Order: sequence, then C-alpha cells, then structure tokens
Amino acid sequence: MTNRPGDREEVELGVKTKPRTKRPPMYKVLLLNDDFTPMEFVVHVLERLFSMTHAQAIEIMLTVHRKGVAVVGVFSHEIAETKVAQVMELARRQQHPLQCTMEKE
Repeated sequence: MTNRPGDREEVELGVKTKPRTKRPPMYKVLLLNDDFTPMEFVVHVLERLFSMTHAQAIEIMLTVHRKGVAVVGVFSHEIAETKVAQVMELARRQQHPLQCTMEKE
C-alpha cells in the first residue's frame, strides 16, 4: 500500500519505559565492645568520625558497652568501608583494640 497525499498514516507509538534502577545496597557500620578501650575514646571516635553530638555518642557507647555491639551508621559500601578503616586506623594509632565492622543491611 502506498501513501497518497491526504491519506492518514497510522503510526504506532511505542511507549518506552525507563528501566528502574535499583538502589545500591546499604551497609551497617558496627562498633564492637572490648574490655580495654576506654569509653572516652569510643565517644571521641563517634563524635569525630560519625559527626555525633556528645549526647548521641555517649548513648551509642553505652549500647556497645551493654549489648556488645551497636550500629553507628548506615552507608553505601564505599563510605562504610572508609568509616571502618578510619575507626580501625585511629584505634591502632592510639593502641586500642577497638573493632569496627560492616555488614549488608
């Protein structure tokens, strides 16, 4: 069939849907209790590396002390990795055995 002037041509419009991008997985940064790291140092770490207020840092530190572990933040993989490394390096430099890990949320 040929198109003649004045003929209406039907055009099929394909609706393209954007593929939904999946949110990247988030990771919990966990601080672990030990019997040697001073509580004041843990509070300092939380204030300095996790931008917590003094009151927030004390609350988290007490949770770590009482329960053995506490989530100190939830971040993308790269940021969580960096936070863990920063905590471990700061603890190492101050000769404290403080441990910090991350796990998928």
